[in-house]
Amino acid sequence: MESWPVAELDPVRRLRVIARTTPGTGYAEHLIDAPFDRVWALASDLERQMPMLITDISAFTVTEADGDRLEARARSPLGMRARFDVVLRPGWCLMQSRFVIGGMAAVPEGEGTRFAFFGGLRLPGIRLVDGALRPLLAPLGARALKRFTDQL
Repeated sequence: MESWPVAELDPVRRLRVIARTTPGTGYAEHLIDAPFDRVWALASDLERQMPMLITDISAFTVTEADGDRLEARARSPLGMRARFDVVLRPGWCLMQSRFVIGGMAAVPEGEGTRFAFFGGLRLPGIRLVDGALRPLLAPLGARALKRFTDQL
């Protein structure tokens, strides 16, 4: 049996594909002048980073862990709560709740690290307003990425 010829994508390219094909999301990517191990150690500390990167999250708590699969609870400054399913591997993080999707990815590039961040809404009918929503979400992703790089 022949297999389908599919290219291997590194984590950043894979996240870029997910972000561009998921309606209602914003995406940002940057080459960081820091080694991969340092960048990913900071990024993968979800309990500290999620409230810093996403201003609508005041607390992010990992409640269960089974290998690279996590469950987490997020709380907003207004008291709203959400449960997230998380896949966390070296260089890869994808998070989903009932209404929100997001992720981060990193790969070594030269002396630095290419880092990507995306997030958005999972709402019925979001595809209908995707063209108008993406330009509004893009600056949010860029600001989150800047808050992250400022820590390095």
